[in-house]
Amino acid sequence: MSLWCDKHRPKELGLLDYHKEQAEQLKKLVHSEDFPHLLVYGPNGAGKKTRIMCALRELYGPGVEKLRIERQQFETPSKKTIEMTTLASNYHIEVNASDAGIYDRIVIQEMIKTIAQTNQLDAQTQKSFKVVVLTEVDKLTKDAQHALRRTMEKYMNTCRLILCCNSTTRVIPAVRSRCLSLRVPAPTNDQIVLIIKQVCKSEGISISQDLLNKIAAKSNRNLRRAMLLCETAYISHYPFTNDQEINEPDWELFLRETARQIVQQQSVERIMQTRDRLYELLCHCIPADLIFKGLLKELLLICDGQLKPQIVEIAADMEHKMNLGDKQIFYLEAFVVKFMSVYKKYLESSLAGSFGQALK
Repeated sequence: MSLWCDKHRPKELGLLDYHKEQAEQLKKLVHSEDFPHLLVYGPNGAGKKTRIMCALRELYGPGVEKLRIERQQFETPSKKTIEMTTLASNYHIEVNASDAGIYDRIVIQEMIKTIAQTNQLDAQTQKSFKVVVLTEVDKLTKDAQHALRRTMEKYMNTCRLILCCNSTTRVIPAVRSRCLSLRVPAPTNDQIVLIIKQVCKSEGISISQDLLNKIAAKSNRNLRRAMLLCETAYISHYPFTNDQEINEPDWELFLRETARQIVQQQSVERIMQTRDRLYELLCHCIPADLIFKGLLKELLLICDGQLKPQIVEIAADMEHKMNLGDKQIFYLEAFVVKFMSVYKKYLESSLAGSFGQALK
């Protein structure tokens, strides 16, 4: 039994529900003689992975859907062994090289070299190249990205790369210039409502327009999130009611409560409690950058408008340092401590000002 977002995922470019002009352009590109390296980027839940898989199916046929999980080992110069999990078919391989941390350069070089050295079984009827799909390219180290640039040039004849990321700001210009960039914008709320309606119809489920609009508003234009919210609502209570609550993910509620506790009290004891809560989120595989953005959003909603520019500046500085560093919890905790310091000073100055006015 699969989730709705996987079960109802379109398998052909012609079946995509939105950005149809872009799908047509991608289809023409697939059937052209010279298929370039691609850089597909856009926000979470916009449909990047769906378009990549549809393009691969257009290139090689249904064989790309026969996937197998492989574990590959790579050896560093210091003789340390790194194990990576990949998803592969006979025509392509998908990997998140950033999972290797500081050794991502070795993973990229060795993996692409291995793929490029193996030829297709039937080069006459199939494409002469294989495809390597690299996800979260924006999280690769600069060394890995420079290695990727050199590898792209060296193995162009037998290997194509499809790079996937949320933003190109952290991708070096040398890599961007060697790829055809394809931006996938987030779907609108109206498009999300239409797709959820079609999915519910396929599942034989009746749903009101009011509930559809509520799900779309809660999804933040993330189609995957919208489908998960709808499926959760169906499992928790069906038949649907117009006043039915759309439950948010537990980790978001947990983060909201953490922000409330930070504003409620600024002390060493509260810092230690917050550290434990942040560890809890990291241990449940919530990405640190998502925690950072969520925590900042909740704190900005609570605190006074005069503090917001200063808090955003602190968050930007800490997030930048976190991306350069290794231990993410240090920078999350440092942001919390700096926020507490700024917020407590603001409260004390506000109270002193109010007391002074009262004396006058």
